[in-house]
Amino acid sequence: MPSILIVDDLLSIHEMLDAVIQPTGYTTAFATDGEKALARYKQDKFDLILADIDMKPMDGITLLKQVRAYDPNAVVIIMTAYASTESAVQALKFGAFDYLQKPFRVDELLATLKRGIEFKQYADEQPAIASGGVGALNLEQRLVGNSATNKRLIQQVKKLSAVRTPVLLQGEAGTGKTTIAEILHEASGVSVPMVRIDCAVSSEENFRSGLLGENGQGGSWVQQARNGTLLLQNLEQLPEPMQAELVGVLRNTAHGFRLICTTTADLEKLTDEGKFNDELFYRVAALPVVLSPLRERAEDIPALVKYFTSQAANPNFDANLVEFTPDALAALKAYAWPGNLTDLGQVVTKIAAGTETRLVSIQQIPLRIKDLKSWPTLADFLAGEETHYIEQVLRACRGDKALAAQILGVDVAKLG
Repeated sequence: MPSILIVDDLLSIHEMLDAVIQPTGYTTAFATDGEKALARYKQDKFDLILADIDMKPMDGITLLKQVRAYDPNAVVIIMTAYASTESAVQALKFGAFDYLQKPFRVDELLATLKRGIEFKQYADEQPAIASGGVGALNLEQRLVGNSATNKRLIQQVKKLSAVRTPVLLQGEAGTGKTTIAEILHEASGVSVPMVRIDCAVSSEENFRSGLLGENGQGGSWVQQARNGTLLLQNLEQLPEPMQAELVGVLRNTAHGFRLICTTTADLEKLTDEGKFNDELFYRVAALPVVLSPLRERAEDIPALVKYFTSQAANPNFDANLVEFTPDALAALKAYAWPGNLTDLGQVVTKIAAGTETRLVSIQQIPLRIKDLKSWPTLADFLAGEETHYIEQVLRACRGDKALAAQILGVDVAKLG
């Protein structure tokens, strides 16, 4: 039975919270200040700490820091008065799972506690399998590859399928963020479809009506995602004025759906630079998953080639019979794949669908891939040769700006 340590210097708060929490099946214990709470936690290791921010001699923030130093997996929820919201956001930065503003609603309290307990189960690496069950999703067949990197990713997805805590999927364009979001949604076992919002293309008007709604209760997209999953793609593109408003929506509605966000940017860096709302970042990044670019897991390419080949429709013979020669595979493994899995999939599927011979040779590999001397390296790009890099990608894509933008991970407008 999950245990909760309630920390507040007012005994009346202890009594009120105990009356609300006990009937839900959680056990409760109490402390009147941070020092006593820390000693009690070290003794009994509670599943969750619910602590007031304003206490003496040790306040809630100091308790949070010391508990997290003692146990990095500790789950702490801070209670705060409305006037101290800024301090509560700082608590998120120091590792608090969430915060509750007094006075809070009972349903809000219980939903936050539930999410905190779920997160604790994940952090302890002992999650209960979700009702839908990720085992039936054949992860190894969908997240293809035998590299250590890919095996770790599969294990992460298995664990994440057991909780409803927000997940942030970070990685370059084409690394498979949407695929993982779909897997997590399917693992929940719900019948409602996943609601997908691309922050890079939606208009401000659509954001306000579909995402924000009125009175902080969320718009039509949020309502459609209830009991299911809300996927916010390219979160870094959400206009700054709406980021703070989205925080309010999440506080009121997040317990009603699973939130998954994707980004190609370093959101933590943007937050530190003041270019992304800090509270929104801390709320969506509780469980970050970083997807490696394909160039860092080249050993997976032969298995991925086999997978993408099987997806092709060749008019001459079963595409499953198509094989790539060792030199053809070597060329594919040596290439940097700026568009990652999306890029590789398009190339392999096109070759497998059009080949007139069962064996694909090096001659059938596109020139842009096998002629490495003519292709700019990542080092060229990082050294400031951005214009040259973009020109080369456009040339390789035969002027297809939409494909080039997808490979580069930029808005098509940037390509002129």
